Amino acid sequence: MGLISAALGAAGGALADTWKEFFYCEALDKETLMVKGQKRITGRSSNTKGNDNIISNGSGIAVADGQCMIIVDQGKVVEFCAEPGEFTYDTSTEPSLFAGKLGSSIIETFKIMGKRIGYGGDTGHDQRVYYFNTKELIDNKFGTPNPVPFRVVDRNVGLDLDTAVRCSGVYSYKIVDPILFYTNVCGNVAEEYKRSEIQEQLKTEFIAALQPAFAKLSEMEIRPNQIVAHNAELEQAMNEALSQKWSELRGLQVVSVAIGTVTLPEEDAALIKEKQAKRADAGVYSDPSLAAGMIAGAAGDAMKAAAGNEGGAMNGFVGMGMAMNNGGAMMGNLFGMAQQNQQAQPAQAAAPEGWTCPKCGAAGNTGNFCGQCGEKKPEPKPEPEGWTCPKCGATGNTGNFCSQCGEKKPEDKPAVCPECGNPVQEGAKFCPNCGKQL
Repeated sequence: MGLISAALGAAGGALADTWKEFFYCEALDKETLMVKGQKRITGRSSNTKGNDNIISNGSGIAVADGQCMIIVDQGKVVEFCAEPGEFTYDTSTEPSLFAGKLGSSIIETFKIMGKRIGYGGDTGHDQRVYYFNTKELIDNKFGTPNPVPFRVVDRNVGLDLDTAVRCSGVYSYKIVDPILFYTNVCGNVAEEYKRSEIQEQLKTEFIAALQPAFAKLSEMEIRPNQIVAHNAELEQAMNEALSQKWSELRGLQVVSVAIGTVTLPEEDAALIKEKQAKRADAGVYSDPSLAAGMIAGAAGDAMKAAAGNEGGAMNGFVGMGMAMNNGGAMMGNLFGMAQQNQQAQPAQAAAPEGWTCPKCGAAGNTGNFCGQCGEKKPEPKPEPEGWTCPKCGATGNTGNFCSQCGEKKPEDKPAVCPECGNPVQEGAKFCPNCGKQL
């Protein structure tokens, strides 16, 4: 009886699984990372007794935007599709009477029946469809429970300070390699894999990666209060820090990081501000006019303080006068330096015009005679007329033979460039083709 029951079960199951299936996935919410595909069965469907873990040959599988589908056969990933549309599975080990040639399909179906008898009428086979959420998973909040070391470097103000910062914000990530995620994280789950199952692990690793990421920002001389304006650099640094645990192991990648607040100890913040203030003062005092203005302002404040001196205004003014003797001289020198700089700048910028006398060297002459020595303005030398002898170099020849060596006048041929051989116009100083000086 057991053998007959197994044979009947094998026959019924094999025939039920010959129907082609249609697998799909409803919209994946932001909390679901992976879900098992559903077989569509409606009130009109006759395919109600087929095995959920069997995919018949020719079955259709729908893939939507933001999803990735894999097919697992006997625990091994055999198909992968991340392109939206319908995927047709035509390499199944389970034949269908509605796919391929009918005769060969019937023969394959009887083979499957014989195989199932050995398993007591069951399939002895497992095939599953899984869908992955490949959209950006946002709103992952984080905060540093303990201060994170940060080195503040600013060579402009001579600052090199080891401090520690606290920060908070949000980050987002996405699944970029579903096969890695399936293999090393979620495995062959029965129904779905939720975000909450891995969230705490990811958050802890993210906070731990802040230290090497902040070290990258420190090398770029980015201060703690400037981190919020360098999210792109922080995202790149975080992906580098998490590459081994996230990208190479789990197929995950950080998409964006938004730092909300960054705080550091009050004494360190005060030290940084002090360095910045000294740098600003140094920039002010490098300009003589601004430095003189600062001293003048300080003198005005000193006069007000002297007038309200509890020991008597006269005593205050006496002390102030002693300081003014030194400060006034310094202020006068600074204003003088500023005036000299203003006068020197136009003189340096202005270039002399006119002609230079060849006798005394006076420049800027505009008339026909030198304003210093009276020398007449030199006349421009006329260009020599005639032809130049190619043998001895004598110029000004007008006849058919050279007046110096008797060489015959060369025939008029179109001039060519000695470099590239391109014809050039008579009198040209540069070749129009290669630019060589003629």
